[in-house]
Amino acid sequence: MPPERRSLGARRVVLVVVAAAAAVAVGLVGFSIGRLSTINNPAPSATSAEAGFARDMQVHHLQGVELAMLIRDRTDDEAVRLLGYDIATTQSQQAGQLYGWLTEWELSQAGPEPSMTWMTRPGRSDETHGHTDGAHTPGAPMPGLATDAQIAELTAATGVDAERQFLTLMIAHHRGAVEMAEAVQDRASNTSVLGFANSVIISQNAEITLMESMLAAREP
Repeated sequence: MPPERRSLGARRVVLVVVAAAAAVAVGLVGFSIGRLSTINNPAPSATSAEAGFARDMQVHHLQGVELAMLIRDRTDDEAVRLLGYDIATTQSQQAGQLYGWLTEWELSQAGPEPSMTWMTRPGRSDETHGHTDGAHTPGAPMPGLATDAQIAELTAATGVDAERQFLTLMIAHHRGAVEMAEAVQDRASNTSVLGFANSVIISQNAEITLMESMLAAREP
């Protein structure tokens, strides 16, 4: 292999390792923030909306980190790479915060019920209108999660094709996170969780708008 090819490969490996290390460090900071943010709130129960959201959104966010790390090594576009880095660090920090909440609440990271069960229970708006939407079932995939096949396809892609796939997957991923955040706002009473959910809704809706414009610019 020519020296310049080896050098380029080495630089890419270093970039991925540095980005991964940064994501881990940010996650640890989030863990500390999560523990501190629960001090003035009573601990929710193991089957509460707060606990279910904390568990499920961790899984959701960690896949977002995975997708973001994948795109950083599959494109040279600085705007997409910067977006990926921002998503990876933000969602690592938030996943750490969610982990910290469950630790502070003395609840298991693995819930006693299937994932998404908390979203199948009526929220305040459902009780007001006397119905539930029935859109989710216990154990069903979380909204917006990429499938294994989609991740494999992104892993195999490069350049503009990878950018399009990443943006398409991440737009759906963000929309799913917003749906989950809105659901917990309708079911939770813990002020830390409600504030967290609101920040997710605001930031991810803003990123959806950005990614839609980036995707439109890359349409063939």
